[in-house]
Amino acid sequence: MDSSPPCFRGYGTRFVLPCVFVPLVLVSLLLLSVDSNGPTPWFSSFSFSLPLHGGGGAHKEKDLESQRGFGAQVSFDRSGHASDVSVPPVAAPSPVQGPAVLLFEHNTTEDAIPLPRGRGKRYTKLQRLELGLGRARAAIKKAFRNAGNRTALPDKDYVPQGPLYRNAYAFHRSYLEMEKLFKVYVYEEGEPPLFHDGPCRSIYSSEGRFINSMEMDSRYRTRNPDLAHVFFLPFSVAKMVKFIYKPESFDISPIKKTIADYIDVVAERYPYWNRSLGADHFMLSCHDWGPHSSKAVPNLYGNSVRVLCNANTSEGFDPSKDVSLPEINIKTDVMADMMGGPSASHRPILAFFAGGDHGPVRPLLLEAWKDKDPDVQVHEYLPKGVSYYDTMRKSKYCLCPSGYEVASPRIVEAIYLGCVPVTINDHYVLPFSDVLDWKAFSVQISVEDIPNIKKILMGISPTQYIRLQRRGAMVQRHFVVNSPPRRFDVFHMILHSIWLRRLNIRMHRPQVSD
Repeated sequence: MDSSPPCFRGYGTRFVLPCVFVPLVLVSLLLLSVDSNGPTPWFSSFSFSLPLHGGGGAHKEKDLESQRGFGAQVSFDRSGHASDVSVPPVAAPSPVQGPAVLLFEHNTTEDAIPLPRGRGKRYTKLQRLELGLGRARAAIKKAFRNAGNRTALPDKDYVPQGPLYRNAYAFHRSYLEMEKLFKVYVYEEGEPPLFHDGPCRSIYSSEGRFINSMEMDSRYRTRNPDLAHVFFLPFSVAKMVKFIYKPESFDISPIKKTIADYIDVVAERYPYWNRSLGADHFMLSCHDWGPHSSKAVPNLYGNSVRVLCNANTSEGFDPSKDVSLPEINIKTDVMADMMGGPSASHRPILAFFAGGDHGPVRPLLLEAWKDKDPDVQVHEYLPKGVSYYDTMRKSKYCLCPSGYEVASPRIVEAIYLGCVPVTINDHYVLPFSDVLDWKAFSVQISVEDIPNIKKILMGISPTQYIRLQRRGAMVQRHFVVNSPPRRFDVFHMILHSIWLRRLNIRMHRPQVSD
C-alpha cells in the first residue's frame, strides 16, 4: 500500500497584495566588533559590514568597496574543541535598494547579542529574534563545555549518542533548540511548476521532497515574515531545466534570468532580502546546474545559504555557509523496497559498483577494476537478470565514485541497504558532516588510491567492519524520507544544517523601536 502522498502540486493561483515599506531609520556607519577569543564550534570567524542604500534595481551588484575576511569551516571533536579550515573569500557584496543601514556579521564567541538595557526600553522585532538566537548559542556552547560530566538529554523519540556523531550531546542540544525556536518564511510569490513544486520521483527527489515538506509544514513554517529567522526562495532548478531550458543548447541564461527576476520581485515587495543582502535567505537545488544558477545574483551566490547536492568546494561551495544536500534517487513512494539488508556474515561480495562511464573518476575505476575481480565487482552495465539492489545487499562495501558531479545517490542507497559506503571523490563535502563523523560508518578513498581498493578494504578487520555496518544502521534514520516528516529524518537534518548556518550570522539595525 502506497503510504506517501503524490508530489505536491502547488496551491493554485496566488493573489499577493503589493507591500510598501517606509521604515524611518538613522543612516550611520556601523563598525564590526570581533571577539578576540576565536571561533566556537559551528560558528564561523569572518565578518564584514554592509551599508545598504538606495540606487539601481532591487539587487544591483556594483560600486561598493567592501571587504570580507577568510571564512572557516568549523568542525569539532568529541571533546568540543574547534578546528578551522580556511576557505577562499567570495566576491565583495554590493549596494541594493533600501533606505536602511544594516549590519550582519559572522559570529564569534559571544553567547548572546548585546541589546540595549534600561527601564522602558523596547526591542525591535529583529532584536528579539537575535536575542532568542543568542540564548540558543549560549545553550549550545554550554553543551560543548559539558564534555566530561553530562547525562543524556531527555527525549521521547531518540537520543543521539555514540561515535557516529562528532559531539552527540551538543548536536542533541542544538536540535532541541531548533525545535523550540526556529521559524522559516516561504515566499508565496511564483506559480508551480517552477516554484513551490519539484520532482519527487527521480534522481532530483531531494529537491522536490524538501519543497513539498516545507510547503506543508506547520511546525517550522511561519506565515508572519517578522517572526522568521530564515527565508526560503522556493524555486526548482530541476523544473526550470525541464520547462524553460532549450534542450542541447547548453544555455542556462533563461534559468538565471528567471531566478534574478524572482529575487527582484521579493526584494521590491519585502524588506528582508535588502536588509541582509540575502544572508538569512536560502535556496535549495539537487540539479547539477544549481550552483551555476545561483550565480544569477551575486549576493545569492556569495551571501545566501545554498543547499546543494553538488557540494563541490572546487566550484565555490563554501562549507561555512552552504549546506550539502544528500542526493536520493526515489523511484517509488514505497520506501520499504529500498531499505534493509542481511547481517555482515551474509554478504559474500567484498565490494560492488555498477554505473555509467562518465565524469573524471569513474573511467579510472572502470579501467582498474571492470570485470576483473570477483571480490571487487565493478560493472559499467549489470549482467542481464542481476538485481542492482540485491547485489548491494550481498556486498560488504558499496563503491560510491563521483560522476559528472561530486554527489552520488549510491551513498544513501548503501546506507539504506546496510552496505558500508566507500566514497571516491575529491572536493566533496559529505551531507550533515557538521554533526556526523563519516569516518565512523563509511570509508573514504582518494582517487589516487583506486588501484589499491581491494588492499585497503581487505585491511579493515572483521571487527571494525561490523562496527562500520552497525553504525551505518544507526545513522540511517537521518537519511530516511518520511511523509509526513518525522523527527531526526532527512527533512529535519536539512533544516538543522540551515539552522546552524543561521546561528553563524548576527544582524542588527540601529536602535529604534517598533
